Amino acid sequence: MNLKPLTINGKVVKFPIVQGGMGIRISLNKLASAAMNSGIIATISAAQPGFLHKNFKKDPVGENMKALKFEIDKARENSKDGILGVNLMHAATHYSEYASFLANQDIDFIISGAGLPLDLPEYLEGSNVKGAFIISSGRAARIMLRSWDRRYQYMPAFIVCEGPLAGGHLGFSKEQLALGDYDSLEKIVIDTKEVVKVYEEKYNIKIPIIAGGGVHDGHDMADMIKVGADGVQIATRFIATYECDVNESYKQMIINAKEEDVVTTVSPAGLPGRVVRNFLTKTLEKHNLKLHYCVDCLKSCKKKDIPYCITEQLGNSTAGDDDGLVFTGAKAYLVEKMDHLENIVNEIIRECRKDLLLNGGLA
Repeated sequence: MNLKPLTINGKVVKFPIVQGGMGIRISLNKLASAAMNSGIIATISAAQPGFLHKNFKKDPVGENMKALKFEIDKARENSKDGILGVNLMHAATHYSEYASFLANQDIDFIISGAGLPLDLPEYLEGSNVKGAFIISSGRAARIMLRSWDRRYQYMPAFIVCEGPLAGGHLGFSKEQLALGDYDSLEKIVIDTKEVVKVYEEKYNIKIPIIAGGGVHDGHDMADMIKVGADGVQIATRFIATYECDVNESYKQMIINAKEEDVVTTVSPAGLPGRVVRNFLTKTLEKHNLKLHYCVDCLKSCKKKDIPYCITEQLGNSTAGDDDGLVFTGAKAYLVEKMDHLENIVNEIIRECRKDLLLNGGLA
């Protein structure tokens, strides 16, 4: 069994790993640059990158676009030939404006989850930027591919299959999580591989399948490769790196988290979110928080009787407030120390190759 490089938008990346896009202000240019220079695919998060800008509350869309352009251009300065993309949640208000804007930036792909981005190809017409999507079931993959095929005659650059151990907003309901009524990541990958076959044949292309959510090390990666994944997406483990853009306090909260500290809480979007237990989560068990402002960030947010403002609490935590919302993957408790991203990537590849019974080290 071979560990093959990935080809995205005509570019080849050395190792089949996608650095996941984490917001607010976690996956920006420093993490993206380190990812590309370490031989993996980089992703910048479009979730409120302009949060710290002075004019953010008055003009969130404008400030976010300024911040996105800055982060993309800075990452490109540090790696002109690397594979770089942006994660844009379909649940975001003004999705069409952001997608149209990003279609004209120096990136290789836009990847969308948090809903089904049935309309993404519409904004990429005539652009060199490719579209990709995140799904949590083979059924969702079938819906997406059928829609893109019929409406646009367009296929994704790759598909991320996100399992139940992912961080942040989850593609499963609170009831499904409570009952264990969801597919494993392995099954999602296997089902999606089957779904894409007909479209790969029709368009005479390869659609890489990337497994994400709970992939922590090379052993997890090897397990995904064995069931047919072409690569993996890793996010939480890359938070505790010297190159990650988020503040040191947030990194330490991930490092210090024990297994029992990783819990789920309700999101204003109506979905469960995986977080680190702290003062905020304990407070939410008793009562909702007062809202201080609204920047109309999510389509599905009802804005009334919601438990808290997700932009405010995520933004506060990544700006240094230990009492803010701390999104994380299920295996955060395995992160024990700070390290350089390149060291982590090399360790993951070594472990994966060993498990796959490959030889040749890191060549």
